This record gives sequence, C-alpha cells and structure tokens, in this order.
Amino acid sequence: MADPAGAPSRLVAGIDLGSTSLKMLVTDVTGAEVGGAQVPTPWRAGAGGCTEITAGALLAAVRSLLDATAHEIGRVTSVPIDAIAIAGMAETGMVIDPRGAAVAPGMAWFDPRGAEQAAAFPAEIRAEFAGRTGLPLGAQVSVAKLAWLRDRGVPLSGARWLNLPEFVAAALGGRTAVEQSLTSRTGLLDQDTGRPWPRMLDALGIDDTFLPPLVDAGTPFGEARAGSVPETMAGALLTVAGHDHLVAAEAAAAELPADHYHVSMGTAEVLLRVIDRPLGFEARRRLAAHLINEVRHVVPGKHVLVAGVKTGLLLRRVLQAAGIVDRSGRDALDAAVMALPFEGELPADAIEVSGARNDDGVLKLTVRTDGASPAEVFGAVLRHSNDEIARLIEAMDRELPPAATATLTGGWTGMAAVRRARARVLPPMTVSTRDQETAYGATRAAMRLLKMGTAP
Repeated sequence: MADPAGAPSRLVAGIDLGSTSLKMLVTDVTGAEVGGAQVPTPWRAGAGGCTEITAGALLAAVRSLLDATAHEIGRVTSVPIDAIAIAGMAETGMVIDPRGAAVAPGMAWFDPRGAEQAAAFPAEIRAEFAGRTGLPLGAQVSVAKLAWLRDRGVPLSGARWLNLPEFVAAALGGRTAVEQSLTSRTGLLDQDTGRPWPRMLDALGIDDTFLPPLVDAGTPFGEARAGSVPETMAGALLTVAGHDHLVAAEAAAAELPADHYHVSMGTAEVLLRVIDRPLGFEARRRLAAHLINEVRHVVPGKHVLVAGVKTGLLLRRVLQAAGIVDRSGRDALDAAVMALPFEGELPADAIEVSGARNDDGVLKLTVRTDGASPAEVFGAVLRHSNDEIARLIEAMDRELPPAATATLTGGWTGMAAVRRARARVLPPMTVSTRDQETAYGATRAAMRLLKMGTAP
C-alpha cells in the first residue's frame, strides 16, 4: 500500500506477556501510538488452582498476536517494524534443554504448586532466603516451582532457565540470555552480588550454568528471524524490556522520585518504590516478613521495593461469578458500585472477604445477610484490598520516609470505583490515561535499542 503523507518513517513495538492477555503496541519513534492487538493468555487450568502454559500454546498465541498486530498496522502504513521489546510477568518461565526446547509447562506465578518444596528446603536456606534474594519464600518464587518439577522427575541438571519474555525472544530469533529484573524474582540471585546464590543452586541440584548470561533490560538480543514473525517484522531488533510492573513504571515517568509510589493494577496489584541501592540483608528480611520484595530494577544500578496484592485476580473472579464477561457489563457494575457509599449499605460485618494477600489469591466470601448484590461484593473486595495495601505501606514506611505522591496505572483504573478506593489509602495520586502502560513502556525500550543501531 502507498503510505499517506506524514506517515511514520520508523516504527517500534512493545509486547506485554500479561497474566490475563498478551498485548502488542506499535508506536513511531516519537511515542505516538499507531495500533496494536491483544489475545488471551492461553493458560491451562487444573485442580486446586494449578495453572500452567505449554510452550506450544504460548508460541501459537504470540504468533497470533504478531499476525493480528501486523494486520492492524497494515491498514495504516506499510512501514516495517524496526525493533521489538518484550516485557512480561515474572516468576513464570520455562526449563529448556540444550536445544532450547521446553521440557515442562511453565507454571503461573499464582499457581500453588511448590509450597511443600519451599517449606522443605534446608534450614539454612529458609533462614537466609529473604535476606539473600529479597523475596519471601513461598510457592510464588520460581525456585519453589523448580523444586516441584525436580521432585516430579524433570531433569534440571544440564538444563537452563528462561523467564517467559526471554523464552519468547529466543523463539523469535533472539539469543539465549536472562534479564536482571525478571531473574531477580526467581529466588536464584543474591541481591547484594547480583550473581546466582550458590547455596540455592546446591539445594536444587544445579550449578550456575542453569542460568544463561545475565543482561540488563534493553540489551540487544539479536534480530527477529524471517518465518518466525510476519514479513513486516522480519529483521527487527529484539530486546527484553523486563518485569512488567517495572516497565510500566518507567513508561509513566522517565525517573520516579524516591518519595513516590507507582501502583500498577493488573491481575496482580503492585506498589513500587525506586531506591538507589540495596537496603541490605536485615532490611530485606524485615520486609519479606510482610511479603515485600527488594529486587533489581529495569534501570541498571537501581533497585525497587515491590509490594503486591492479588486485587485484580479477586476482582476478576467477582466479575466471573456475576456473569459479567464484557466491558458494558463491567461499566454497569462500576456505576452500581459508585451509587453506593464507599462502605456499602449493608451492616459492617455483612460480607467478609479474604484472599488479597500476595501469598493467597483464593477469593473467600462469607455473606451473613441478604442483599449482597454484585456491587456490594465488588465494593467489599476493594475495601479488603485497601486494608492489605495499608499494611504494606506501614511496613515500607518503617524502612523509608513515607511516600508523598502516587501514580495509579493498569487496566482496572478505568473503573471509577477502583479509583475511589485507592484515593483513600494512597498519598495524593494521579491516574494514567494510557490503556497499555507496560506495552508502551516496552516500546520505549525498543526505541532506545533502535537508537543504538546495532544487534549483537
């Protein structure tokens, strides 16, 4: 097709491998959005909350996403995409054999498998885990899932690990490497050294070759291979932008001030504070007791405090239980919640909610009265998550001066009821108007890569 006057001269793309959907956004080098697409994340659900994704299903969904995006962009311009950056969820990844093939499905970060294995790690590992890795020890961290796979006969010795974005990058033609912010959340790294933690490797029966080379976010990964991507993306420079919530924070502000919370509301809701250096072993232990992480940022040399609650997961389950499957239904529910006072109209103990803690995620409702409409239940879940956020803020305020401002981003921020709830627990906040904050942040990483002008 012939491009109209004023069509973009160069395009970049960002991919967000999210817990609910896979998203791709294309912009020009000024940041103006050109178009994009999204497809559902192809999880396979099992008993007891087990949730996994096969390599085949993942790569088929990614190819569908690329094709849909190419079609949408092709309606506007024939300009090719010159660089692609991939961000995504942490903790989920693939164990690969020497040929790069996955030897087992990847388990969702909220999959409960691995809890028994985490509790059975040697005493010295359990005692040091939080101080070394910056993470609380539990089923969410990748090492717990790896121990579960090992106990089911999956050979880890001689294999390697790729976080989900790096696995996709390799499948598209990129080299085999792992990015710092994503790998910081596996439980394999010592936060003070930035290198694999030998005791953890020993506990799993692996050595430091299990992790491919560690690289910073935005490092060149190679070029998209013809045949693995649509024609308009062949030869595009590839990179991994990093952990989705951290990438979203960078999209919202080039440099977040130290006294600021960035709050990203997807399936998980994450409160993030940027710090200039590690807080140290004892501070990490104290924070981990409240399920707060101290890990590496997507900005080289920076660290972040990451505190999460599973608000989006619980809210999604409320919508599903109410039979709400589309935007119009969600908007109608939002209006119904906003028509109620924040505390609802039922007695204070009418609806009891649990499940928002980052080590839970199972929505439990106790309803003690009639009149518990979907709007009342939705509001009760928001109040419950507010309580959990308040506890996290209190714990972080014991380690750092209190934050003065906040930015709220993510798909749930389109609901007025969500914004009203968060305004009650966060410092003065602004709300992002961008629909795809993580994918947009990844496009900025792609643009920086394009400016480098070379691939390895």
